[in-house]
Amino acid sequence: MSGLNASLGYFVSAAIFAALVRTLLKKWPRLSFLLEFASSFMLVACLLEVQTIVEVGEWAGGLGLDVTLTVRFVVLLTHGIICGSASGNPTLVVLKFLQREATTLPTLLAVAAQFLGAHLALLVALYYWSLELTDMHMIKNLMARECSSSLLVSLVQGFFTECVCTLIFHLVLLNLRRRSALIRVPLIAVLLTFLSHTARGYTSAYMSPSLSYGLTFHCPGFTFTEYAVVYWLGSLTGMILALFLYMGHIPRIFSKNLLYSQKTHQKTRVPKGDKAEKKKQ
Repeated sequence: MSGLNASLGYFVSAAIFAALVRTLLKKWPRLSFLLEFASSFMLVACLLEVQTIVEVGEWAGGLGLDVTLTVRFVVLLTHGIICGSASGNPTLVVLKFLQREATTLPTLLAVAAQFLGAHLALLVALYYWSLELTDMHMIKNLMARECSSSLLVSLVQGFFTECVCTLIFHLVLLNLRRRSALIRVPLIAVLLTFLSHTARGYTSAYMSPSLSYGLTFHCPGFTFTEYAVVYWLGSLTGMILALFLYMGHIPRIFSKNLLYSQKTHQKTRVPKGDKAEKKKQ
């Protein structure tokens, strides 16, 4: 339990940092892209520690699968509550760009901030493990240079796994966009936990280029290009397919709907409130 107590303090510190950044930046809307930096930092920093609990805690600390899954779910839920619309996920930022909800410069700044946050989180985690506050962290520090890659299958299987998991995630997310945060955030946390656990023997289903960069790109076994093909190209492909299946077209690229007729698209996509207003008019 002492290992979990130390981890809890680490989680709280990362959450407080993200909350403080969000609070401070409310006064400067033009610097809102830095919210993505804080969000990515919190997500990567916390999931690096969750990864430690999974890799070391389950066999060295006697922690069961129920504990590791619960910790992951709580971390994802807390991240969603604190960071809100700042996902820390480049695929979601690019999704808004492809939907014409964001312009080029804010998109580029947000993505750059996410990768910077992920890199800083990795450096902070390495320093934290070097302190060897518990036996679990001492073992993790010894293993840090020889970390095991999350990519446990071939590049083709890995690409397919990331693509399919990202496709499922974005389809669910797109259909939940009009739901309240009280419903959306817990459901997304459950889905992410489920997909990550299901794909544990394949790629761990990171579904985020910046998250995969922070969690597994530094591990030996594959080149940077091979990791990028699986975790970056795979997740971006899944996101684009999800948007195409949801809308029938990619607004930023072409406007013609290739999957749905106009009537069907309106029936499935237009909220009831909008329909009522149109009838009144």
